[in-house]
Amino acid sequence: MENRKFSRLQRIVVKVGSSSLTYKTGKLNIGQIEALVRQLSDLHNQGLDVLLVTSGAVGAGMGKLGIKQRPRTMPEKQAAAAVGQGLLLHMYEKIFAEYGLVVGQVLLTREDFADRKRFLNARNTLHTMLSMQIIPVINENDTVAVDEIKLGDNDNLAAMVAALVDADILMLLSDIDGLYSDKPGQPGARIIHEIHEINNEVEALAGGVGSAVGTGGMATKIQAARIAMHSGLVTIIARAAEPNIIRRLVAGEPAGTVFWPSIKLVNKKRWIAFSATVCGQIYIDEGAARALREKGKSLLPSGITGVEGSFEMGNTVSVIAPDGKEIARGIVNYASAEIQQIMGKQTSEITRVLGYKDYDEIIHRDNLALE
Repeated sequence: MENRKFSRLQRIVVKVGSSSLTYKTGKLNIGQIEALVRQLSDLHNQGLDVLLVTSGAVGAGMGKLGIKQRPRTMPEKQAAAAVGQGLLLHMYEKIFAEYGLVVGQVLLTREDFADRKRFLNARNTLHTMLSMQIIPVINENDTVAVDEIKLGDNDNLAAMVAALVDADILMLLSDIDGLYSDKPGQPGARIIHEIHEINNEVEALAGGVGSAVGTGGMATKIQAARIAMHSGLVTIIARAAEPNIIRRLVAGEPAGTVFWPSIKLVNKKRWIAFSATVCGQIYIDEGAARALREKGKSLLPSGITGVEGSFEMGNTVSVIAPDGKEIARGIVNYASAEIQQIMGKQTSEITRVLGYKDYDEIIHRDNLALE
């Protein structure tokens, strides 16, 4: 295969999985960490912006505490993460310092993406760090995150970070070579080098969770790739232990599986589609579905057939077509109780029903992200 041709590579997000940073004992794999840091430092010295999304806090904590099996309860995971996060950062800080580089720790939860102000603050912070030549070392804040605010895995965190900072390429490095046509090791199984669209067939090739020390797997990497593709990013899944893998991928070597970007959503619509918390559902008729999909129209009350959930003006909701599939997400101009009163009615009737009319649209097209 010929080398891949990337139109632009200035800002790179590299995610490294737990299995690539720790041994089966739970202890940190210092040789692997050193190899990755050396490559990232070299790219930074070439003038590229580099962000590292790292797993391994729970695994490192397990090793320090002498725990053999991954903790099952949330408090146990958080206790292990509290111990391991310090160890992990210290290791990165020490090795990057050998190359004269400064790192800064950034711990995030879903709330940092779901709230628009916190989202923009995180974006500004990361951009400022990059402008000051600081390499952000990013992880989910496992010590305080609970199920309701957890991102769940660092594949999706990395994709959301990459979209947040307008990166050019996202590398998901773990103990997996890439996406295979069948279960690796099976007769005829081959690595798929290029993907231009994530369809049902591609999703069916993804398995369950990954290793005993991680939470991700191929399924989460496919989810992450979808976020990145709609954000205009190139995504590559590759094996972290391959010699000089980061340098080789940047050079365009056809290793791993590359997901080429699709239509790029503008930043606000990206946030609506992938970061904002969905607070409810709005069900629409076929006419409204066509207007949204084919004509780029706003959602008006006349096309709404049902409302589910309790939400306020300014919340993000899921828009459901008659076939039961989500076709869009958007920020509503009215609360759920108000929409229930005016759904199915013409815009001219809003004032008569509610006694006021702040907006004609339930969701303006500028605040609507189609699937």
